Amino acid sequence: MGQLVEAAARKRGDEIGVVLTSKDYDQLAEKLRGHDVAIDFSIGEAVIKNIEACARAHVPLVEGTTGWKQHESTAKQLITKHSAAMVYGANFSIGVNLFYRITQQAAALFAAVDGYAPFIEEAHHNRKRDAPSGTALKLRDLMSEHLGPDIPTSSTRAGYIPGTHRVGFDSEADQVLLTHTARSRQGFANGALLAAHWIVGRTGVFEFSEVIEEILTRRSL
Repeated sequence: MGQLVEAAARKRGDEIGVVLTSKDYDQLAEKLRGHDVAIDFSIGEAVIKNIEACARAHVPLVEGTTGWKQHESTAKQLITKHSAAMVYGANFSIGVNLFYRITQQAAALFAAVDGYAPFIEEAHHNRKRDAPSGTALKLRDLMSEHLGPDIPTSSTRAGYIPGTHRVGFDSEADQVLLTHTARSRQGFANGALLAAHWIVGRTGVFEFSEVIEEILTRRSL
């Protein structure tokens, strides 16, 4: 993902100030300071350290890593403490974020009728560590607002699957399926760059799925 973000940024004319790895952790804040924005696609265990470094350096952060939801309150406290800025998301794909809206509306419709059982299925490459995916957890949260918390969610880790998410409503009479299939990870990089341009000059914590309409409106201006 880091390489995709870097290539996409250069293509649109952005300047890459520095590319950091785990070897830079001892001086992370110092190396970040002075940059306009940082984008992080690393591992869940490193997220809080990266957020703190960006906050101390007063560099807005686009956080695209998943697997750190249990530390969300700590992350928000760090951003608030340092009057910093962060936009995060389980998935930065534009298509997925529109899929969230479709799923939420579908859940509301099916909640109004009897006999339909909801479920979620997701599949990713065998190198993805967290399961269920952050996207699946977000879909479950959105559906739970209308259908309750007990929504079966299954995960597959195999081969080189970029990412597939399927939301279903099953009844004795029929089954309705909504599916998002990623053909590559390029969409994640493109969405992260949109968020990076949007977050500059702001303070606070924002979830990508909640501000995507504003981001897309700004892009069209």
